[in-house]
Amino acid sequence: MAKEDLPMHVAVTGGSRGIGREIVRRLAEDGYHVTFTYRKSKAESDALLAELRTSWPNQEFQALGVDLIERAEVDALTDRLSDIDGLYGLVHNAGQTYDALAAMIDQDEAEKIMQVNFWSLTRLVTGVVRPMLRGRSGRIIGIGSIAALHTSPGNAVYAATKGAMLSYLRTLAVELARKGVTANFIAPGYVDTDMVAAYSDYRDRVEKRIPAGRFAQAGEVAALVGYLMSPAAGYITGSVLPIDGGMNAGVTLRD
Repeated sequence: MAKEDLPMHVAVTGGSRGIGREIVRRLAEDGYHVTFTYRKSKAESDALLAELRTSWPNQEFQALGVDLIERAEVDALTDRLSDIDGLYGLVHNAGQTYDALAAMIDQDEAEKIMQVNFWSLTRLVTGVVRPMLRGRSGRIIGIGSIAALHTSPGNAVYAATKGAMLSYLRTLAVELARKGVTANFIAPGYVDTDMVAAYSDYRDRVEKRIPAGRFAQAGEVAALVGYLMSPAAGYITGSVLPIDGGMNAGVTLRD
């Protein structure tokens, strides 16, 4: 497909590191202008911007420092995105974890995680959907987690936030389907990023429980995002798309 036939602009939250960085790179490679957010990783963000502008000088890229915990910052980002002409896509990749037993949850901490993982998405959608509806074309993608489908001890809050995202996106898909806008939920399992560094002490045991026998690479998640953004994926909406090496299909008992 010719570059001039591609939609103009995609916004990515949490785009400076890990999965988000690979999503931004993939979208740039596919010909999109990209706006991405970061919270603390300004050095990584600046390095990524320099790379993008060198590799794709005819495209537009910008990085915005946004703390999604702060509702005022989310509101400001929403207003900014709603003013982008030709805005075609939103990838909500930013997320935070919180480990606590279900009976020991600290509500204040849990609400912060819900704000970042879920409420910020709902607020951003109110802004990005306007240009999508004007163009009768758009893509909304949530980077969720396999935890929304199969949780584990100590993971109640994180799983709940991703489960809320899943339900929201499926409802959004039904509401927007006739307007040409799709909404989908990608459910990664273990991905080889800084977020899973906490599992390094028993990574071998975790990998033995994954049918594919390994963690995913961030680029594999990004490739799925790239496909969902494409015109070929226009009939895929309201879907849950695990990318987990078979974990969702069944648990292996290999030692």
